[in-house]
Amino acid sequence: MTSPLDMTDTTTHTAPLLEVRGLGVEFQTRGGTAHVLEDIHLQLRRGETLGLVGESGCGKSITALALMRLIPQPPGRITSGQILFEGKDLLQLPEAQMRRVRGNRISMIFQEPMTSLNPAYSVGDQIMESVRLHQGLDAQAALARAIEMLEAVGIPDAAGRVHQFPHQFSGGMRQRVMIAMALACQPDVLIADEPTTALDVTVQAQIFDLISEMRERTGTAVLLITHDMGAVAEMTDRMAVMYAGRMVEEGPTDLILSRPSHPYTQGLIACAPGRNPQSHGQPLQEIPGTVPSLLERQGGCTFADRCSHTQPRCRTHVPPSTWVQSGHRVMCWLYPEVHGAPA
Repeated sequence: MTSPLDMTDTTTHTAPLLEVRGLGVEFQTRGGTAHVLEDIHLQLRRGETLGLVGESGCGKSITALALMRLIPQPPGRITSGQILFEGKDLLQLPEAQMRRVRGNRISMIFQEPMTSLNPAYSVGDQIMESVRLHQGLDAQAALARAIEMLEAVGIPDAAGRVHQFPHQFSGGMRQRVMIAMALACQPDVLIADEPTTALDVTVQAQIFDLISEMRERTGTAVLLITHDMGAVAEMTDRMAVMYAGRMVEEGPTDLILSRPSHPYTQGLIACAPGRNPQSHGQPLQEIPGTVPSLLERQGGCTFADRCSHTQPRCRTHVPPSTWVQSGHRVMCWLYPEVHGAPA
């Protein structure tokens, strides 16, 4: 049986740019300890886009914050694992060194722009701060770069609006500003947490085109966190499925969307409108039950109470991470044998 640590993928010989090994995160609450992430493993290579999907509350955004070392401490803390960027463990870096990575080599588009933008500074100042700090540009060059980035994300009259404040922008415009800030330093890794939630479909397409163009031009690796299966199908090379703080399936996007292995992945895809042409005009399917409380973590598979394939051992033993074929692994007792596991 292959360990999650043995994640060599025979489909490529490129070393991972970013690799997460055994990441665990917990939060102390009034009700007890919430085990928010458990034994998370993922890899991201240069020029690749990995989609991270799952229901709200499954741990996608916490994973992103952990990668940036932005977990609030207290009440949260990273309890285990490594976050390797170009072979160096970010969890071991002094904060001063981490600040040189954060926002520069690794950048993030946050989900809530109004709480992420500083209301006391113009949007231009906030973009300029990043490029001046990390790229050493003078004030004039930094202002030109800020205007260029606002134009790139489709903000009209960028030269005039660069001096305006966040409250003078609509929700969708603030989201574009956040995207401009994240892309300004041309990062090696871009973490996009629901980057187009507040945007209409036309602007969504423009933003995805912008991210794709930057990826192709600079080799940026992208971690796309989203609920949108259409965006996953269009934008990503591989996808990882999270449930209740665990990674339950990972593999090539086209393979998982066409032949999902984990029962949760199967239910998640069945819930998405338009994924099955034969279901046109039929009511959407739903996954019965609710996500288990992170405060009441029991042994076994966290999906057992909602799964139609539950076996006795599903409730007592955590299933292994099993390779069902090269590059595709699943955490489920339905797959006890290794088929085409990586060498």
